[in-house]
Amino acid sequence: MPARETYRHGDLRRALLEAGIDLAREGGPDAIVLREATRRVGVVPNAAYRHFSSRQDLLQAVRAAALSALAIAMEAELGGIRPGSSGAALARANLRAVGTGYLRFALAEPGLFRTAFSVPDEVETDADPAKAGHGGLNPFQLLSAALDRMVEAGILPARRRPGAEYLAWSAVHGLSMLLLDGPLRGREPAQAEVLGQRLIDMVEQGLQAPG
Repeated sequence: MPARETYRHGDLRRALLEAGIDLAREGGPDAIVLREATRRVGVVPNAAYRHFSSRQDLLQAVRAAALSALAIAMEAELGGIRPGSSGAALARANLRAVGTGYLRFALAEPGLFRTAFSVPDEVETDADPAKAGHGGLNPFQLLSAALDRMVEAGILPARRRPGAEYLAWSAVHGLSMLLLDGPLRGREPAQAEVLGQRLIDMVEQGLQAPG
């Protein structure tokens, strides 16, 4: 197999990463194998160890790329918000966009989505730019920013803000996994979209509920 153009220009690491991303798209995290990545790039396996010391090392790099792609998908939804809304309406729209982008990415890129959450991570302190979108925020930070806007708009009580990321995230991630690997697998896209929007309604209302 001939080497990729990127490798002939000396960027073997990038070529291996792209091969790993392709493998993740095809089969999720278990499909990421360093030897297969080198085969696809067209180099001997030993050449990879200058850039990735192990299969786990490549998995982590692919995982970072998957999280970045997820953040970009969430940013795309945020970019579609109509300008000129009131503070409260804009805050609600931000939360909905973040959740909608998350769900749509999961259904459009199941292999990358599974890879993004295949290993434990310290999300609260993670400042790795490789996991961020175009705006410099990773998916967890985008959700956090949306919740902060709700507090600023006066629709999420400040006392309920701590830990709210985990409640909202758990709900949307749980539905994503039910649609991908659980009893909701195989639902029509339109039905999945309706379920997703109803769930986001419940998250939004639950965050604002007194208590």
